[in-house]
Amino acid sequence: MQKIFALLVCSILIISCKGQSKQLDVGDTIPMFSLKNQNDSLFNVADYIGKKKLVIYFYPKDESPVCTKEACSFRDSYTDFTNAGAIVVGINSGSVKSHHDFITNHQLPFTLLSDPDNKVLKMFGVKGKFFLTGRKTFVVDLTGKIVYTFDSFSNGSAHSEKTLQFLKDETKIQH
Repeated sequence: MQKIFALLVCSILIISCKGQSKQLDVGDTIPMFSLKNQNDSLFNVADYIGKKKLVIYFYPKDESPVCTKEACSFRDSYTDFTNAGAIVVGINSGSVKSHHDFITNHQLPFTLLSDPDNKVLKMFGVKGKFFLTGRKTFVVDLTGKIVYTFDSFSNGSAHSEKTLQFLKDETKIQH
């Protein structure tokens, strides 16, 4: 019986790790991807490399309390992000309609992308917690390289605050 249990546990661990990529970090080049946005239009990340800095944040679920605080924090600082030369893009497995409704309900001025099979989330290596997909923010420079990451599962609003502080500090260094 113990052998069967051990085999079952090992099988579960192997299956849960399958499909997980290396977690991307500062210095890594982001993978190229295309996903549908809240308006059912294709968003191709390659169209923005070299033109804008990208703030890409992964979050578990539209309309959940922490995710809503996170999105509204990005919304409330959106002008500061655009002044820093960045666009904000949120990604999760929610549907195009769910994203459209979330944007409408909270007047979000940025793009939300639907990643129904979490393929892009896995490409970035974002780790989940408590049986939910992860919450992680990446700042991507004009060359497509990651220059900053922030990871906090329970403090959604910190993603916007810490990321914006990084962009402001980066701007000071360049001037």
